[in-house]
Amino acid sequence: MAKANKINKGSVERFSYTTEQIIDKPFNWKQMLRLLNYLKPYSKNLLPKSFTAMLINTIIRLIIPTLIGVYAIEKGIQGKDGQFLMLIVVIIAGLYIISYLANILRIRWMNELGQKVIYDIRKNLFTHVQRLSHRFFDQRSAGSILVRIMNDTNSLQDLFTNGVVNLLMDMIMLVGVIFILFSLSPQLTLAVLIILPIMFLISTKLRQNIRRSWQFMRIKQSKLNSHLNESIQGIRVTQSFTQEKENMQFFDGVNTENYEAWRIATKKNAFFRPLIELTNAVGSAVLIWYGAHLIQTGSLKLGEFVSYAFYLGMFWEPISRIGQVYNQLLMAMASSERIFEYLDEKPIVHEKDEAIELGDMKGHIQFENVEFSYDDKRKALKDVSLEMKAGQTIALVGHTGSGKTTIANLISRFYDPTSGSVKIDGHDLRDISLKSLRSQISVVLQDTFIFSGTIMENIKFGRPDAKDEEAVAAAKAIGAHTFIENLPNGYETQVEERGNILSVGERQLLSFARALLANPRIIILDEATASIDTETEVQIQRALKTLLKGRTSVIIAHRLSTIREADKIFVLDHGDIIEEGNHDQLMEYQGEYYRLVKAQFKMLEAI
Repeated sequence: MAKANKINKGSVERFSYTTEQIIDKPFNWKQMLRLLNYLKPYSKNLLPKSFTAMLINTIIRLIIPTLIGVYAIEKGIQGKDGQFLMLIVVIIAGLYIISYLANILRIRWMNELGQKVIYDIRKNLFTHVQRLSHRFFDQRSAGSILVRIMNDTNSLQDLFTNGVVNLLMDMIMLVGVIFILFSLSPQLTLAVLIILPIMFLISTKLRQNIRRSWQFMRIKQSKLNSHLNESIQGIRVTQSFTQEKENMQFFDGVNTENYEAWRIATKKNAFFRPLIELTNAVGSAVLIWYGAHLIQTGSLKLGEFVSYAFYLGMFWEPISRIGQVYNQLLMAMASSERIFEYLDEKPIVHEKDEAIELGDMKGHIQFENVEFSYDDKRKALKDVSLEMKAGQTIALVGHTGSGKTTIANLISRFYDPTSGSVKIDGHDLRDISLKSLRSQISVVLQDTFIFSGTIMENIKFGRPDAKDEEAVAAAKAIGAHTFIENLPNGYETQVEERGNILSVGERQLLSFARALLANPRIIILDEATASIDTETEVQIQRALKTLLKGRTSVIIAHRLSTIREADKIFVLDHGDIIEEGNHDQLMEYQGEYYRLVKAQFKMLEAI
């Protein structure tokens, strides 16, 4: 037990995300109405058809007990009118057939409606998440985002497939049954329903507790997904260090937390059904005892009593289902709060309503007194001013954390500067539309991302309308054509997730071909040659002359041999530019750049 507790504690410490917290709010009907707004697109088709089928089924069910008790028993059986009894039986049979068909159509249309609504919610959420700024993803794991888009959306399925129309059906049924019960025997109805206020008070007390339990369960589910995502992506590291057992222990801890949260939520959820059944049992006992008394005193006929018994059974049925729908509402509220939390998330990088469309970018970049901080504590850039002229090749050099990648992120406007301004062709980036800016910038990273699909689709990712011949030409120019042709299906070879069938060097060559085909005005290479062997690097250096020609290029590199021919080199240290100039100038100056170059050559000689 002590070991299990230790594992659980470790899993909590490792997988606790500050953004994954219980949203403690009262039941918000405005938010529920916002959720139900997703039904609007179907308000002229599926929704009215489902409602009509439900209404037909409900009306038939309300009619049948009266036909059985008042007409079949009193007039048919007690009145000994066999012909009339047969007619009532035929009418009841016909009504059951119509009810059966209406119910089939209702279920069919409601399932279709529910799936369409879930599709719309998931599409809306994914579309919104794609537009959010990088900081949103910096603060959240991929697994927790996956839970919102998949699990939380799926949890709304029962509500939209059955809950909404069933709730309307049960409300109509309940009102109809109560009206009929009072019309048959007001005194018996008051006696039977006296327990309802007690049931209402108990259910009200349970409401908030149950909703919080479902929220807590969703948080644990997010942590489980986050761990799974991290473990699968890092499986090579895990196996390399033989940490499978330890990783399994972490998984067991997170999985146990998820199970316990689910168990507690379902345990609390289970209180509703027995509560309804207990109320039903008490009501049935009152019906038998007090109903028999009313029959004996002549206040209630036998046929009316039979009809009343049917209607009382029908009364508890919608009450029970409303309890279930209420639980669905609680689950939906817990999930919708998490979904709307993301939908209400605003990008920190805002685009102006009348942003400039920079159609013909030259690539002249200016930083004017730029400061930036990722966490409002430590400054990544401190009052940086620099200029990159159109067509120049600029290199950024410095130790890890010196601010090189931050400059690249600001050029692509993944973040906005805390103060100062970044300009391209004289325009502040905050005045330019994001699409026109980023469509003319290509970024090649050290850990390049290859999508599932064919080689051709990956090369054309940045420019899907390009012709196949143009993609092949880009691959040839960059030196990737040879290895692609040697693949089983050439350019139509399906790469696995993240391009696992390719070597690191091949994936990098593919990313260069993708960048070249996109034909950007500005290209950013962030340690793009760090994972490439020396032979491939020589090949890429030749290809880079084609790729960078006529473009403003920003090269971030620790391997200083790759930036000798840069027009200007900026040396950064803890967010400050401490040196600038070309290779020869900086070597002559014998400052920090000179020391970095000498240190690398000594390291290579030692190897």
